[in-house]
Amino acid sequence: MTAWSIFEIIGVIAFAISGAMAGINKRLDIFGVLVLALTTAIGGGILRDVILGNTPPLTFRDPTFFIVSALSAMGACFTYRWLDKFKNTIQICDAIGLGAFTATSANLALVHNLSTVFAVTTVAVITGIGGGVLRDVFVKEIPYVFRQEVYAMTTIVGAISFFYLQFYFTGNIPLYVCFAVTTGLRLCCIKYGWNFPVIGIKPAGMASGGHKSGN
Repeated sequence: MTAWSIFEIIGVIAFAISGAMAGINKRLDIFGVLVLALTTAIGGGILRDVILGNTPPLTFRDPTFFIVSALSAMGACFTYRWLDKFKNTIQICDAIGLGAFTATSANLALVHNLSTVFAVTTVAVITGIGGGVLRDVFVKEIPYVFRQEVYAMTTIVGAISFFYLQFYFTGNIPLYVCFAVTTGLRLCCIKYGWNFPVIGIKPAGMASGGHKSGN
């Protein structure tokens, strides 16, 4: 197994655990938790393969990620109280997985003759955030990436760096740089709490001073 495969498996485990924890917090049954974990971990990759015409999706041809996701979800069901103490560790693993998926998805887009920066970046973003968006939609939440996470932006920057570096470097250098840029930016977002600003709108019935308006 290559180092790249290890990075991807780390990411799949982190994604699956985050999906499972979301299901547990929503008090879903074991089947619901499993579905949510699988959706989070492999949903983005399935969407990517369908868009690229890489069918049947890789997950259905090589069930490794499916099996890893399912085992991670089952493990989370029995250790969720313990896992809750290691949120930062899971986020770090998530960042590593995001970097690996961004790089491999950007490269796969080129393999399938998508030769524009827009197409390559879009494929990478769909892979990176697709599973998380589906997870939140399934549990009737506004996707977390739309509210607090500078998640898509790290993928966009990484994919753009990959696209332009391929013109100057051969071999795997663009892949490694893309991985480093995406993972590094994601870790900075976690460490320093970087988020996009939220547009604030005062609730109806609130006066300018913050008190309820009276008669």
